[in-house]
Amino acid sequence: MTTAELPVIAAVDGSWRSYEALEWAARDAVRRGLPLTIVHVRPLNRRTSQEEQRREAEELLAESVGRVAQVAPTLHTSTLAPMDFPAAALTALSEHASLLVLGSRGLGGFRSLLIGSNSLTTASMARCPVVVVRTGRADEEGTEAAETFSDIVAGVAADESSEAVLDFAFEAATTRPGARLRIVHGWTMFSSMLSGGPVFDRDAAAGAAERTLAELTAGRPEKYPQVEVVQEPVHGSASHTLVTASATAALTVIGRRKGGEELGFGLSSVAQTTLTHALGPVAVVPC
Repeated sequence: MTTAELPVIAAVDGSWRSYEALEWAARDAVRRGLPLTIVHVRPLNRRTSQEEQRREAEELLAESVGRVAQVAPTLHTSTLAPMDFPAAALTALSEHASLLVLGSRGLGGFRSLLIGSNSLTTASMARCPVVVVRTGRADEEGTEAAETFSDIVAGVAADESSEAVLDFAFEAATTRPGARLRIVHGWTMFSSMLSGGPVFDRDAAAGAAERTLAELTAGRPEKYPQVEVVQEPVHGSASHTLVTASATAALTVIGRRKGGEELGFGLSSVAQTTLTHALGPVAVVPC
């Protein structure tokens, strides 16, 4: 099975955030022409019998399949209910997925947290891109979901790590007719100095940032002529720029470097800040 045929995986735990992520995943699977696998990880819990956990999982997954049928009635779905620590199970399953979709927080943990530990850990360690869905709703009985936007926002750095981010972002934009792809590059005089660019001339540094974006995207507009591309070199904090942009984006795409997962270094400070504070869905792409 090729990467293009691997399913979209949606993780559910019965929380309204996970059901929002499930519906997002179902719509995205339809756009990509891929099947959907719905996963509920049964926690390692000695206080509840395996038989009871199995029954609860079957009920939750049956409800999830019913929700998907309302959103995408023709979508092929399957279900899994492994028993493990959630982040560990989802990371293992990510090796056989094209995309893994999670809610920003589950049923457990502190309500004050902006993102749950399982979502953050999985996004830091998964082998495939992970989308953490946040719609801006205040609570379970709260307001309607935020207005739907169509633009894709991609945050890029001035190095080769942006290749995978741009590939994912362009592909995502092609599945959303009429979507613009906003490619955002935050720069400062300090970052210009670190990259060997101008140190004291702000206009020269701004010009260098524009050239960097042009070089990063070279050839892609011809490969994806249906995608309207907007290049946005922005002076200032990259994470602040991306969080602001996420408020009017259907999806914000950021990268994380491979290789530091075992040490907890999968997410850079920019990626973690963006993922924690974004105002809409965020895709974390291994680079």
